[in-house]
Amino acid sequence: MSAMGLPRRHVLVSAGGEPPHLAGLNPEQRAAVTAPDGPLLVLAGAGTGKTRVLTARLAHFLLTGRARVGEILAVTFTNKAAREMAERVEQMIGCSVEGMWLGTFHAMGLRLVRAHAELIGLTPSFTILDTDDQLRLLKQIIEAAALDERRWPARALLALIQRWKDKGWTPEAVPECELTDFAMGKARALYAEYQERLRTLNACDFGDLLLHGLTLFERYPEILSRYQEGFRAILVDEYQDTNVAQYLWLKALASKRSNITCVGDDDQSIYSWRGAEIGNILRFEQDFPGAVIVRLERNYRSTGHILGAATGLIAHNRARHGKTLWTEGAMGEPVRIAGLWDDEEEARWIGDEIEALMRAGEKLSSIAVLVRAGFQTRAFEERFIQMGLPYRVIGGPRFYERQEVRDAIAYLRLIVSPDDDLAFERIVNLPRRGIGETSLRRLRTLARERKLSLLRSARELVLTDELPARTRSALSRFLDQLDHWRSLLGQRRPRELAELVLEESGYVEMWQNERSADAQGRLDNLKELVKSLEEFETLPAFLEHVALVTEAVTDPEAEMVSVMTLHGAKGLEFDTVFLAGWEEGLFPNARALEEGGERALEEERRLAYVGITRARRRCTITFAVNRRLFGQWSSTLPSRFVGELPDEHVVHLHRNPATRPDRDFFEDGDFALLASRFRSRRAALGKLIEGKAQILITRPAPGSRKFSVGERIFHEKFGYGRIEAIDGDKLEITFEKAGRKKVVDSFVEPA
Repeated sequence: MSAMGLPRRHVLVSAGGEPPHLAGLNPEQRAAVTAPDGPLLVLAGAGTGKTRVLTARLAHFLLTGRARVGEILAVTFTNKAAREMAERVEQMIGCSVEGMWLGTFHAMGLRLVRAHAELIGLTPSFTILDTDDQLRLLKQIIEAAALDERRWPARALLALIQRWKDKGWTPEAVPECELTDFAMGKARALYAEYQERLRTLNACDFGDLLLHGLTLFERYPEILSRYQEGFRAILVDEYQDTNVAQYLWLKALASKRSNITCVGDDDQSIYSWRGAEIGNILRFEQDFPGAVIVRLERNYRSTGHILGAATGLIAHNRARHGKTLWTEGAMGEPVRIAGLWDDEEEARWIGDEIEALMRAGEKLSSIAVLVRAGFQTRAFEERFIQMGLPYRVIGGPRFYERQEVRDAIAYLRLIVSPDDDLAFERIVNLPRRGIGETSLRRLRTLARERKLSLLRSARELVLTDELPARTRSALSRFLDQLDHWRSLLGQRRPRELAELVLEESGYVEMWQNERSADAQGRLDNLKELVKSLEEFETLPAFLEHVALVTEAVTDPEAEMVSVMTLHGAKGLEFDTVFLAGWEEGLFPNARALEEGGERALEEERRLAYVGITRARRRCTITFAVNRRLFGQWSSTLPSRFVGELPDEHVVHLHRNPATRPDRDFFEDGDFALLASRFRSRRAALGKLIEGKAQILITRPAPGSRKFSVGERIFHEKFGYGRIEAIDGDKLEITFEKAGRKKVVDSFVEPA
């Protein structure tokens, strides 16, 4: 055996005369594994055994002598997947795969860049900056450019630079159309300065690991040719999740031999928000002429009804290769659809359903509740705690443990308990007020010496010259705000006071100005927090409730229900899945549709498909007839995805939306009436306009409805307001929550 791994034409054979890596494969899987050299796209539907196929094909290359260990590049999206693939291949071939280029994109990019670091201005010992280091460096660059970091946050600039790197753009390659108003159009120059500082520091970030590789390929064709010759086979997992830079990197390496195997599912491409480009998998045949496509459609996970519902739903997408999942297993139970009165009843009903399953012998670990947005988990968390039902939130902290929620609660704690030093330290400089660590140390010193709380120490220090004038001024304003809010404790309801505090403190504005990908989710969580205060008469009562909720931590080894977002559920599977909140505006998400049109609608539908196919035996979809969003109650429509599910695979279990939730479920005939009303209104709501899907409420044509100054109106996005001025079909309106806005008259209606 050579140092490179298995010698060519070395094939293991089982006792039955068949190579072990081919044993048990169905015809389509076998066709994918044994396909001849050349471009191969394996369209692997959910639960069809894609990992086994990819691993077996890698082993097949080695066992048939078509490539040696060091001549294979195998790319995965997680280190865990890479480790599992290496272990499986070693079991199949009976020897080590050490030396193979097997790992994540970043790991393989790092290996390549280290080998040629000098050519891009680095030494092989360069360091890789983490997010904190990147932000510190960008803050220095923003400050050196004489820009206000509060207006142009480093985190927002980092998100912009990461997006450009995901597209494979160096600073000079960023097109004019991509230059936003960030930093008054200076973002590209800041990006260039950032890259220069990285070279000076002999460092790079994760985006550079592929970007530098692309630069090497472009500037040094001989290096590219060496790798093109060296890699006799390239294999890629989860190809639908690749971004542009990853696509260009792979295409460059595979362009000579074209012996590339990509495994993925275009119907599960749900990560465009972090750079994934579905077009990569859709145009595979154009990128690699003569490509073979093998469809894996036999599902080994779910029942027939679940697969039928998922397949019928995803068939409404146009941007897809197309496949139909099937199973030899039982049809099982139809997918259930339940309409509830509001989101609280939704959580209560699902909790009761889970308890019934538990009594019937179902393990809690085999049950999951999947939601579209993180803020939806609060209602389920609180209900499960009330019931004593163990649960875990996967992919993120519990609701009351999230950073922005804890920050907001710290403000409320300090209003109720002025001597709460932990709350004081958490928010005294959040948002930043110019009260730095040096000033805090002086506060702590005085507090220890005088046996005072930090807040009382602050009151003492602002009357002296111990602190710089600007710090004293900022601290004094903060103390005045706290006094003002405390004076309102008995005058305002908890919800109103919380809204006032979050607005006047600048905390909401801080996240509104934050342009990172998760900023909107944090704002949604703050709105959900404010909503949760409605149930309490006093602020202390709410804080007691939060303390009890956060203390109710179950044994991590115990059986628990899984609660997570749909994005976090990809790759997982459960016997029973509850898909909550299937309403227009929430799912599909209205914000996504406004920004992405039909392309975003199809991704939302793929997300629904992913949700349904997580279920092995039972799947239940719920929607609420009433839900509080953006601070206001509204009647909601079932998601259009509910109407797209094939009738033969679903059963409706709706409560009568015209009654209170203690009424029984009504019959399918009654639901037919609701569905009919939904379809007729959806016809008015959903229009495809020049290829862009928009949700439009039936309104008078512009100018056909006459409004008057002073009239109270309602806007679907901004809520209630009063007209201040009229200019043709443009209205200037002061909204109760959103402030003064200019809108078109056809988007408002009389209140």
